Amino acid sequence: MSDLGRVVVLAGGLSHEREVSLRSGRRVSEALRDVGVEVEERDADAGLIPSLQSDPPAAVFPLLHGVAGEDGALREVLDLLEVPYAGSTPAACRSAFDKPVAKTVVSAAGVRTPESVVLPHETFRELGAQTVLDRIVDRLGLPLVVKPTRGGSALGCSVVRDVSELPAAMVSCFAYGDVSLLERHVSGTEVSVTVVDVGDGPQALPAVEIVPDSGVYDYAARYNAGATEFIAPARLGDDSAAACAQMALAAHNALGLRDLSRSDLIVDADGLSWFLEVNVAPGMTETSLVPLAFESAGLDLGVVCRELLDAAVRRAAPTVDA
Repeated sequence: MSDLGRVVVLAGGLSHEREVSLRSGRRVSEALRDVGVEVEERDADAGLIPSLQSDPPAAVFPLLHGVAGEDGALREVLDLLEVPYAGSTPAACRSAFDKPVAKTVVSAAGVRTPESVVLPHETFRELGAQTVLDRIVDRLGLPLVVKPTRGGSALGCSVVRDVSELPAAMVSCFAYGDVSLLERHVSGTEVSVTVVDVGDGPQALPAVEIVPDSGVYDYAARYNAGATEFIAPARLGDDSAAACAQMALAAHNALGLRDLSRSDLIVDADGLSWFLEVNVAPGMTETSLVPLAFESAGLDLGVVCRELLDAAVRRAAPTVDA
């Protein structure tokens, strides 16, 4: 058995991504047990805080996806309870989870990201939907990507290739959030780059290329086995691969992230890489990208997760003055 002690893998919650989170939690729990870690799987419910207070674990691995799990609030609670956890701080989570904020921060750090417009539902409705949409198309052109500013798993996300598709895309987007991000679509090779830090500083793992059968990496393409081909490492030239790694590291550092993040990028026909978004609680399911990146880099999922939990415990340990 590991000398880490009992840990809690936190998964589930009440977001639209609950089922994905539960799948992530099961896989990480199994991987940790395989490397000798004592694991308790817990949901984010009314019994969580009393349990953590009465029998504190050595550390928590948060795998809640969606608003309740990635906006930093859960980690604020863990900080209040003085329970160590793997992953980024609440403040960093808040910045990374809000897509327009993340794009602004990484752009200021010199990271290339597609031009976009942020449109709250109230503005869309009160100022005249069609007039607003016409001006957005004039500004950004077509095709466009429409997605909620907060959330993951491509829920509420659409690629709009004709102006007639835009109203329906907006309705779908607003079903998952009150604010939409309309972004200029960049055609090219879709990749994700995982950044992990187990104590030697952030390291970018080989990019994973994403080739969905439908042509769109939507919810079904992400989580239905066989719906997407994943190629690791991605079929990129050396220069493009290095640029993607550098972009993911720059985003990770600019947003003040720690331990683990996954940046989603597009490499266009000219070989230029574009930052789309970053995930602070990336999926760990059988079809998720981070485990594929670990495998491509020759890393074991359980070992890495154990090392991240070890790092969390070390951070929480009291310092001793010399």
